[in-house]
Amino acid sequence: MSQSLNSETSTVDDAILQLQAANDELVQRVNEQITLETFDSTDEEVLKQLVEGLGDPRGLVRLRFAETLGEIGEAATPFLIAALGNHPNVVVRRAAAKTLTIISDPSAVPNLLHAFLNDEDTVVRSSSAGALARTGEASVPALLEIIASNEHPEDIKGHAAWALAFIGSEAAEYLYQALNAASLDVRCAVIGALGHVAQEQSDEKSCSLLVSALTDPEAIIRTEAAAALGQVNYPPSVPHLILALQDRDLDVRKAAINSLGKIGDRTALEPLQTKLDDSQEVIRVLAKLAIAQIERQSEADDW
Repeated sequence: MSQSLNSETSTVDDAILQLQAANDELVQRVNEQITLETFDSTDEEVLKQLVEGLGDPRGLVRLRFAETLGEIGEAATPFLIAALGNHPNVVVRRAAAKTLTIISDPSAVPNLLHAFLNDEDTVVRSSSAGALARTGEASVPALLEIIASNEHPEDIKGHAAWALAFIGSEAAEYLYQALNAASLDVRCAVIGALGHVAQEQSDEKSCSLLVSALTDPEAIIRTEAAAALGQVNYPPSVPHLILALQDRDLDVRKAAINSLGKIGDRTALEPLQTKLDDSQEVIRVLAKLAIAQIERQSEADDW
């Protein structure tokens, strides 16, 4: 019995080694062809083999296959899409999503969305969200729909909001339009994304919209806007953030204090000092920290 088991194990090991050797030869050969510009991107059989190589048990080899497919580009998209949607090996589905991140082909958006919303594997879903983010503008309408929908769980909406923020300036026109959406979730996501847009390109329009959002009827929007202005470090927002120190919502006041500390404008010192006697301990602590932050920045500027 033991001899039989050993024989079977040896046969399996030999098969794995042969497959790995074939994968090594394939990826080396294709890379040489790409370098010499002799690779035939219409060779469907080779493209299928390359996608199967994403299931290699060796992580570095999977990475080589992904990079090779990334070099091939959009010609590989249909085969990666097929693997993402149907491959029984979860390792291949994960690697296919990650490879589509490299290629960033807009034609893959519908399939990436399906995997993001429906695949049973969390890594496939998160990798598909990453690919949607990297694909950029073509993903934005669908991401906004996901955030607005009541059918999707909070983790899916959170990934969609992250992807929207990652896309940033490419999504700017969509974001401007969506700022007045009926969905509060969409408006929150848009405020966060506008902060990224403003950081990326010092976009005056985005900064102005964030300032305007400090007076939004919804406290969560005011909070997000106050926090974003601190990340952007937009000095013209200081007077508006000072006004936000009197907001009726505690989270808005906290965000305004933190942002004033980050921006470091000395005109905020006196309003912040009045908060050292606030009835809320958290406000007193944050005000003290913000004052110290501004004073440190002032000392550094003097040098």
